[in-house]
Amino acid sequence: MTTRIEAHELPTRMPAIGYDRNHPADEADALVRREIAMPVVGPHDLLVEVHAVSVNPVDVKQRAHADPRGFRVLGYDGAGVVVAAGDEVTLFEVGDHVYYAGALDRPGSNARYQAVDERIVGRKPASLGWADAAALPLTTLTAYEALFDKLRLTGTSEGTLLIVGAAGGVGSIMIQLAKALAPGVRVIGTASRTETAEWVTSLGADDVVDHHDDLAANVLAVAPEGVDWIFTAASARPGAVAAYVEITKPFGQIVAIDDPHHLDVVSLKSKALSWHWEFMFARSLHNAADLIEQHRILSRVAELVDEGRIRSTATQRLSPIDPDQLLAAHRIVESGRAIGKVVVSDD
Repeated sequence: MTTRIEAHELPTRMPAIGYDRNHPADEADALVRREIAMPVVGPHDLLVEVHAVSVNPVDVKQRAHADPRGFRVLGYDGAGVVVAAGDEVTLFEVGDHVYYAGALDRPGSNARYQAVDERIVGRKPASLGWADAAALPLTTLTAYEALFDKLRLTGTSEGTLLIVGAAGGVGSIMIQLAKALAPGVRVIGTASRTETAEWVTSLGADDVVDHHDDLAANVLAVAPEGVDWIFTAASARPGAVAAYVEITKPFGQIVAIDDPHHLDVVSLKSKALSWHWEFMFARSLHNAADLIEQHRILSRVAELVDEGRIRSTATQRLSPIDPDQLLAAHRIVESGRAIGKVVVSDD
């Protein structure tokens, strides 16, 4: 049972895990524990006692390359209990169980407590434990925004969606969201190993193709007329954009989340293809007027989970939340061979 903590009982300092200089993941002190001041709670903020986190590629990139400017607490996905709230909070109360993906420009979830704007927080799915819930927020928001904000899929959409890297964190939830909320869409997922292909199929993909061989030939073998939409986290790979142009139907759409140094957009013109970027931190980073939309998305997906229409994408669960286990999770993600999500909890 979780103990409800009133604001006046909160400590002034807390343990947190982060980095103080860029380290490769094979160094034992790549992540360290420090005692730091409690977060400042703003008017719209919830103060969450964190019980589980997950590790995403953004955590790995930050640890390896971003200037910590002293000591930086990593972690975006989190699940926990609201223990205090700002004066203007209206969506939650102390004691609520929540899950969220946090913000790029604020201290992360790898700490005992985290302050997070209520407008990017959802109620934790009641049917999931802390670890399974923490696997979902960042990838869910990314997948949902890509499918429904960028590609404009609806419950009546018909066509073929290709998900490149479908066994990863985003792909694993995107397959499920597409099948649940756009059931007329055929989903082709890419995977290159037996175990990843089996995982993609288990999530509901209609077909699975190998992306390490000849992607265009493999997709056209199962969809000779091409595809209507592509989601990709691998547009920077040599030859990727040319393959996408070959397999996408005229007037098709592509949405990407990676960071290619160069993009040949001219090659899209002959088919009048549209290219979109998805970046789920954009709303919080720029304090967008529709910031609360992320609360709505997470709340809607929690309902789908509790209805049994979506399942957690957690595949590896580590415990407790300490530097050793978090670093082990970083190594798994950095290997590029993770299936679904890696979570770390205090269970």
